[in-house]
Amino acid sequence: MVKGVISDIDRGQCPQGQQGNGQWLWNRPLGAARGCLILAHGAGAPMDSPFLQTMAESLAARGLAVLRFEFAYMALRRSGGGKRPPNPQAQLLEQWRQVYQLVRQTVAGPVAIGGKSMGGRMASMLADEVGSDGLICLGYPFYAAGKPEKPRVAHLAELKTPTLIIQGERDALGNREAVAGYQLSSAIELLWLAAADHDLKPLKASGFTQQQHWHQAADAIAAFMAQRLPAAP
Repeated sequence: MVKGVISDIDRGQCPQGQQGNGQWLWNRPLGAARGCLILAHGAGAPMDSPFLQTMAESLAARGLAVLRFEFAYMALRRSGGGKRPPNPQAQLLEQWRQVYQLVRQTVAGPVAIGGKSMGGRMASMLADEVGSDGLICLGYPFYAAGKPEKPRVAHLAELKTPTLIIQGERDALGNREAVAGYQLSSAIELLWLAAADHDLKPLKASGFTQQQHWHQAADAIAAFMAQRLPAAP
């Protein structure tokens, strides 16, 4: 746990659609938060994965409130429902809407949405619709593994929400060379992390560590929230 950070779990409050009794996890700074970021997990790892745990604690230490939640299928996995595939896209998006609406009702100041891989992609598909103050994507899945010829980026060309995508240069779901050929909205900022993969883990020969990349990502997110988003009242 990062010193100066409060974490608490609020069980049974996260909407899960038709299935699951989920929970959400807050990380809050000790002082007044400069904004709130809602983070969703990727397809295969839960909201308390080492990646998202480190990211949430690092951002709280930088003055941001971070809310993590789990999609219905992942909540069922946690409760002993076995390994389940992600819910259909429509259900994932609807759960995102519900979580965002609940947070907007209770949090003052700017609220950004985003997440790791699939969670960030789902957030990107409704950021304009819900009026999010910002979008943060960590390891964006620009294409399915092994299919760079079939990019999933059409909506990114028209995106209006201020967006920060933090991507590893050798990400198997969107490497630097492939992404350079895509048409992306001018609202999108891309931060490339040297020699990093989908989890922002660099090659050992690069001289960087995964922890260094995670903290560089947290610095970039905190700066983005401070510079691009409206100030809290």
